[in-house]
Amino acid sequence: MGEDAGVKKIGFLSFGHWSTAPSSQVRSASDALTQSVELAVRAEEIGADGAYFRVHHYARQLGSPFPLLAAVGARTSRIEIGTAVVDMRYENPLYMVEDAGAADLLAGGRLQLGISRGSPEQVIDGWRYFGYQPAEGETEADMARRHTEVFLQMLEGEGFAQPNPRPMFPNPPGLLRLEPHSPGLRDRIWWGAASAGTAAWAAGLRMNLMSSTLVADDASGDPFHVVQARHIQAFREAWQDAGHERRPRVSVSRSIFALVNDLDRTYFGQDGGHGDHVGYIDETMRAIFGRTYAAEPDVLVEQLAEDEAIAAADTLLLTVPNQLGVDYNAHVIESVLTHVAPQLGWR
Repeated sequence: MGEDAGVKKIGFLSFGHWSTAPSSQVRSASDALTQSVELAVRAEEIGADGAYFRVHHYARQLGSPFPLLAAVGARTSRIEIGTAVVDMRYENPLYMVEDAGAADLLAGGRLQLGISRGSPEQVIDGWRYFGYQPAEGETEADMARRHTEVFLQMLEGEGFAQPNPRPMFPNPPGLLRLEPHSPGLRDRIWWGAASAGTAAWAAGLRMNLMSSTLVADDASGDPFHVVQARHIQAFREAWQDAGHERRPRVSVSRSIFALVNDLDRTYFGQDGGHGDHVGYIDETMRAIFGRTYAAEPDVLVEQLAEDEAIAAADTLLLTVPNQLGVDYNAHVIESVLTHVAPQLGWR
C-alpha cells in the first residue's frame, strides 16, 4: 500500500522523562536536557540521521523545545534535529517563527519541526493559562490549525508589517518581515496526523507528514500498521492533487528493540509478543496504539518486513526509553542500525 521508500533516514524520538524512581538515570529536568544533547551527539557519531524530541507541558518531560534544539544544533554538525510534536494550541505563531528561525540558523538548516493540534495534557485546557482561547465557534483543534496557518504564512518570509517612519534603526524598503528568517525552513515543517483526513489537510498546506505510535481507530478492524499506511496513502494522494513541486517526506515512529545481549533481554525480552491495543486519548477519540517490537534481530527483520507503514515511509523514528541513560539508548539505536536496518534495505 503506498510507495515503498526503500532506504530510510533513521532517528530517535525521546520524551525526555525524568523521575526519582530507583531505576531512573534521569532524575531532574537538568538531567533530561543535558542527556538529550548527549544522546544526539552519540546518535550522530554512530550514524543515525535524526534527533527528535517530544513536547509536553505541565509534565516532568521535555517542554519548551527551542533552547534544546539550539543546543543540539551547536553540538552536532550533520544529524537532523526535530520535534514530534509541538502542540500548536499553546503557541504564539509569530514568536514561534522567530524561535524556529534562530534554532534553524544555528543548526545550519537542519531543523525538522513537527507540529500538531496536540494531545491530552496534564491539566484541563492548559492552553488557557498560556493566554489562548478559541474564537467564537472554534474548537481547540480549530485554534491549533489557525495558529498553524499563521505560522506557515509567516515562515514564507514576506513582508507584512508597516514600518515606523521614525525607527530606532534604519529599515530596508517596503513592509517588514519577522527576523531572523531561515530560508528553506518552510519546507521542513511536519504535521502530526492521527487520521486520513488530517493527513490530507497537511498535504494541502505543503507540510510533511508525521505519524506516531497511535492513530484514530477507523473501525475497520485492520492492524495498526495497515490503518497507518492508509493515512500515508491519503496524504500522498492529496499532495499529488495539490500539485506541489517538491517530494514530501513521511515519518513513522516505532518502539523497536533488538535483543542482542542479556541486558536487552532483561529489559525487553517479555515485550515482543504484545500486539496492538485500543484505548481512548480523550472522551471522544478511540485510538489504536501500535505494538512494541522486541526480539532477536533475525525475528525482528521478519516482523518489520510486514509493516506496511514503515515500508511506505522514508523516515523511521525509534522511540527510546530515555530514563535508562545515554549509554543504553545509544546501544538501542546502534543495534537497530547494525543488526536490522541493513537486512531490510533501509541502509
